[in-house]
Amino acid sequence: MEPIHTHISRQFNAELEDIRTRVLQMGGLVEEQIGRAISALVQGDTTMADAVATEDYKVNRMEVNIDEECSQIIARRQPAAGDLRLVVAVIKTITDLERIGDEAEKIARMATRLATEERPKNNYMEIQALGNHVRLMVHDALDAFARLDIEAAIRIAREDERVDSEYEGVMRQMITYMMEDPRTISRTLNVVWAARALERIGDHACNICEYIIYLVKGKDVRHTSLEQIEKEILGRS
Repeated sequence: MEPIHTHISRQFNAELEDIRTRVLQMGGLVEEQIGRAISALVQGDTTMADAVATEDYKVNRMEVNIDEECSQIIARRQPAAGDLRLVVAVIKTITDLERIGDEAEKIARMATRLATEERPKNNYMEIQALGNHVRLMVHDALDAFARLDIEAAIRIAREDERVDSEYEGVMRQMITYMMEDPRTISRTLNVVWAARALERIGDHACNICEYIIYLVKGKDVRHTSLEQIEKEILGRS
């Protein structure tokens, strides 16, 4: 990981590094949950889907533990400036990671329902493509967090526009299926909910990228266009 500020207190340094490391560990678990949920849906694997759903508690537990550690750091150390931004960014990031875990659980539940339905000829190729895209977004956002790379964060945030476009394409396709053959409505609605969960994962990955910019630059860029962010943060016209 990119080094952060150093302090006279080695213990304080260790505490700050520990919360960053634990965020990345939580992110790795969430990333794995996304991949398994998508595979369960595409393969019709109910055992894998059940495992994803039942193991969501691990993600929740990690969020609670990291949040508690952050609260203790604030109480004991009273961090300021960049250190405080790090703690705040960690708290915000784990909230989004927990919500990504919730979305993976939703996909797993849809996978269980779809396993009982007749499978389409394309084996849910549109879900696999969208899923791979958002999973890569999450992976790259966590990598940018580890490296404190704001240029990468902005680049990854731009990917959310492509995810939204892919999601809209899936929705149009699903509506067409339902109109052409009403017998597919039940199956198609489950695919729609899975696609919506994937689109939301992309949004959460985008949020994490905003927290990276806040951590490094001290600027809150929520509700700011990417063009404005590039101009103000990177000095691009």
